[in-house]
Amino acid sequence: MIPVIEVKHLHKKFDNFVAVEDVNFTVNQGDVYGFLGPNGAGKSTTIRMMTTLIKPTSGEINFFGKSLTTDRKNILSRIGSIIEKPDFYLYLSARKNLRILGELSKADYSNKKIEELLDLVGLLSRADSKVKTYSYGMKQRLGLAQALLHDPDVIILDEPTNGLDPFGMKEIRDLILYLSKEKGKTIFLSSHILSEVEMIANRMVILNKGKVIVEGVVKDLLNTSAMTVTYDVSSSQKAKESLESTQWKDSFLRSTDTTITLTVKSNDVADITKLFVEKSISVNSVVPVRSLEEYFISLTSEEANVHVR
Repeated sequence: MIPVIEVKHLHKKFDNFVAVEDVNFTVNQGDVYGFLGPNGAGKSTTIRMMTTLIKPTSGEINFFGKSLTTDRKNILSRIGSIIEKPDFYLYLSARKNLRILGELSKADYSNKKIEELLDLVGLLSRADSKVKTYSYGMKQRLGLAQALLHDPDVIILDEPTNGLDPFGMKEIRDLILYLSKEKGKTIFLSSHILSEVEMIANRMVILNKGKVIVEGVVKDLLNTSAMTVTYDVSSSQKAKESLESTQWKDSFLRSTDTTITLTVKSNDVADITKLFVEKSISVNSVVPVRSLEEYFISLTSEEANVHVR
């Protein structure tokens, strides 16, 4: 199967600064693909190269098995994107903005199509309001409608939930899943909200200092990563003592009288439970907490301030 997006040995240098170095990843049909990295990782630079806003120093970017360099016009006609914040004619309504954009892109800009899109992103009731009256989050939704106007095969979203309240974030999350599962769209999603990515992405890549750290299936990567586990036990002191002569002696995080919290691999959880039972320590419950945020921080721990852009 030919990947929908294939990035090979991508490199971008600004004067003496290397922003992106030998980046490689693939995105398959129907993926919701998480694109993550701390501030300065090269994420925005990569997205700009993928949308032809800047040129690579070297390397290849292919969409649908074709080179972005040689087949740019055809490829861009099949891509929708929101890069940073979307811009509109503020003194025109959402409906008129989409109509103008439809004319420019030669997409279907009939009233029916525009109303369907505005309804999809939750703006139909404000279709005739001037965009200057919209909140930042509403403009983000309108940007998503704009990205969908020409019915693209691939949708590149840079921080699509910026400025949205929790309800609005859920709506956008549900919309992304709908576009992927029901419409067969491929979503390339950059976000600083790691919990959002974890809930909707099936595959991901993490960049740090311009290089790829890891790429793969989100579930598989998290299953092999460290996780925080809290055991509710009869004696936390006895539980801690039982670990002192084991491979988990340095896994201790914190405890109360009846709980002990450890950082361990997922496949160690059952063995630790068995150890406690063998030491006559009652285990009332085991509560694992494994998140993309923990995994991300563990991979990029060299950064003093870990923020995902």
